[in-house]
Amino acid sequence: MAESRVLIEVDDLSKSYGALRALDHVSFDVREGEVLGFLGPNGAGKSTTLRILAGFLPGDSGRVRVAGHDVATDSVAVRRAIGYLPEGVPLYPEMRVLEYLRFRAALKGVARRDRRRQVDAALDATRTTDVRRRIIGTLSRGYRQRVGLADALLGQPPVLILDEPTVGLDPEQVIQFRQLLRDVGRDRTVILSTHILSEVEVACSSVVIIAAGRIVARDSTEGLRRVVGGRVLVEAEIDGPGARVEHALRELGDVDRVESSDAVPTAFGENGGSYRVYRVFAGDAPRAAENVFLAVARGGWKLRRLERKSLSLEEIFLEIVGGTP
Repeated sequence: MAESRVLIEVDDLSKSYGALRALDHVSFDVREGEVLGFLGPNGAGKSTTLRILAGFLPGDSGRVRVAGHDVATDSVAVRRAIGYLPEGVPLYPEMRVLEYLRFRAALKGVARRDRRRQVDAALDATRTTDVRRRIIGTLSRGYRQRVGLADALLGQPPVLILDEPTVGLDPEQVIQFRQLLRDVGRDRTVILSTHILSEVEVACSSVVIIAAGRIVARDSTEGLRRVVGGRVLVEAEIDGPGARVEHALRELGDVDRVESSDAVPTAFGENGGSYRVYRVFAGDAPRAAENVFLAVARGGWKLRRLERKSLSLEEIFLEIVGGTP
């Protein structure tokens, strides 16, 4: 089976705002049909990267190519190849949905004979056909996001760039929008920038994590779990002197960090007790829970629950961003 071609190439990209280094020699690529989750804390350089990719902002150095076109020298062709949904979708609230999409199709250079077909297809793909005659300003935020996505689909671009598309949506709208992302991403290359890590697990096939303007991880979700080195999370409910328990857990072999909750009084046991939940992040996956059990036994403390868990994507994200690139 032939390997899919690279549609987006970012090579040694740097960008500064005065003394602030927003991007520092960033490199990654995205293949045809790939849905890439682009993650990072606030100020990491996500939006700057996306704006350069979309041709709205120049880089200081490095090279960016989209669908074979160089962003610096052929920005018009790049923009034709990209459907861009920025954070805070800029729409004309006084226009009706159908009127707005026809107007946007014309601006994008869609041939007159194809406009009706493309607008109808975009309405159908984003499930906005039922509001096509509604004034945009009267729509809910969820429907406005869908209209913005319909706009991004016009011109049939092979690449979609979506910047925080579910910010401000209620839980039901988020679920609906995630399904839309899965549907429209089946035959396109998608970059999804988001702070919602569960969204990446559901919708994305691979992940890039950026921190302080540098790429610190690039892999599939499962690959990232392997990169973290097989680390696990052990949760234990322990009744004992908090400082001593935490110290004993930190002294165990191959422990990255220990987190603990506030003590919760309970009537269980002859003398009652006060249990805390301790979260132990450890690298010795096969023996991590056993080591915690032995530490509790040595201390003579009470153990109510002991559970070994795989790290979630959120926990992996914190491990990587908080660590060394």
